[in-house]
Amino acid sequence: MSTNPTLAIIGGSGFYEMAGLEETQEFDITTPFGKPSAPVVVGTLEGKRVAFLARHDFGHFISPTEINYRANIYALKSLGVKRIISISACGSLREDYAPGNIVIPDQLFDFTKNRERSFFGDGLVSHISIADPFCCDLSQLLYDSVEETDAVVHMGGTFITIEGPRFSTKAESNVFRTWGMSLIGMTTCPEAFLAREAEICYAVMAHVTDYDVWHVSEAPVTVEKVIEVLDRNTQVAQEAVVNLVKRLPSELSCECSNTLANALITNPAMIPNETQDRLSLIVDKYLD
Repeated sequence: MSTNPTLAIIGGSGFYEMAGLEETQEFDITTPFGKPSAPVVVGTLEGKRVAFLARHDFGHFISPTEINYRANIYALKSLGVKRIISISACGSLREDYAPGNIVIPDQLFDFTKNRERSFFGDGLVSHISIADPFCCDLSQLLYDSVEETDAVVHMGGTFITIEGPRFSTKAESNVFRTWGMSLIGMTTCPEAFLAREAEICYAVMAHVTDYDVWHVSEAPVTVEKVIEVLDRNTQVAQEAVVNLVKRLPSELSCECSNTLANALITNPAMIPNETQDRLSLIVDKYLD
């Protein structure tokens, strides 16, 4: 199966559809890792094919821990997707990243506990390089695209992903600040790692909805506050995606599409057939 969309959007909290998509098709995909969060909608935007996946499903009934991240990324890979933009709500751990701002993070800290973090295992070992977890080229294009809107946008910052679904305690929030974290959310890990294993460019448009719970002069984060900010930012996100689609080059100039070239360590003769079959979409170009 392949439709080769130019771009895929994974919509998070408050972003359940991609406005402007025309000539849409819905793909109800089953992967070797199960079903993705929702059917993938593929349509035309600015003359290019774009895919959309609702991370929490339409209606938001899948919690961050319950998301089948492997199935989501595998499903997009099966459609021929080479670039993913994640739209995520987050809290700010810095004074200068204010609610309503948008941040394009450049680093990631995984503080989750109960998630499948890799496609690999069961007789096939891969050690991917994840020093820079987001595609630098795609992140820059995304920053430029958001900058064309009327939003305040920042480039850079470390995004810590917590397990959720609860928000942080004040003690946790203050510890994260002492660690040098900039943003806090619940879904970027392991999504970014899986995209790298699948050799897909990945960048995040992080929408700051609150100051988490550390800020002494601001009320602690609530769902109501998060939704209020996201409702205001939805139009900005839509405009930024349109701007991005217009400026995406036809060819990739980064190294994301060859991540596994020096990462697979298992002797091919020792890989179980069942494991190779399950991962054929990802690894066959290196094993054939």
